[in-house]
Amino acid sequence: MAKLVSGQNVGFAVHASCQGVCLMPEVVLHMDINTLITHYGYAALVIGSMAEGETVTLLGGVAAHQGLLKFPLVAAAVALGGMMGDQLLYLLGRCYGGKILRRFPRYHTKIRRAQKMIQRHPYLFVIGTRFMYGFRVVGPLLIGASRLPPKIFLPLNILGALVWALLFTTLGYLGGEVIAPWLHDLDQHLRHGIWLILAIVLVVGVRWWLKRRGKAEAR
Repeated sequence: MAKLVSGQNVGFAVHASCQGVCLMPEVVLHMDINTLITHYGYAALVIGSMAEGETVTLLGGVAAHQGLLKFPLVAAAVALGGMMGDQLLYLLGRCYGGKILRRFPRYHTKIRRAQKMIQRHPYLFVIGTRFMYGFRVVGPLLIGASRLPPKIFLPLNILGALVWALLFTTLGYLGGEVIAPWLHDLDQHLRHGIWLILAIVLVVGVRWWLKRRGKAEAR
């Protein structure tokens, strides 16, 4: 299949499916993620995974299944981007964490709960924070504000990013594997529509699972 989910506005459709579930910077909202991945390959994955990790990683897995990109390099690219993003947030939290967190009093309960988790299980929290719904951004900030030493955070951040990248890249790849045989004899436009639906279902499904898991851990 020559192209990843085509259509000039595919990125907008994927975002629309996630409204109310995820928050992204304004500049990311108007990106056509699929076009970026198709034209800029691994560089787009590195940058995209810093801003909207799961979406980009899943689509990278689909691209690997279609032969547009190589699976190991997709996983490495999104792991690098995810690691860099969390490292920057950690450093931001280490320098300005207290001031930043005081700006969000309505999240005080969640912040206190996370701080207790960091105190009890700092290593597990660093590795698992990217898998915890609601802590994707605030987690590294809290870790930085907790004054966990950089020499401890960095290797754990790399390990967590690798596990996360392999998991979501594999999910995207397997999603393409399941649906690809059905597409063999379909009209080209219908194929593109099905790929779009697949990408949306993957993104919404994974985010629903993360949200449910986060609520379960909060009990």
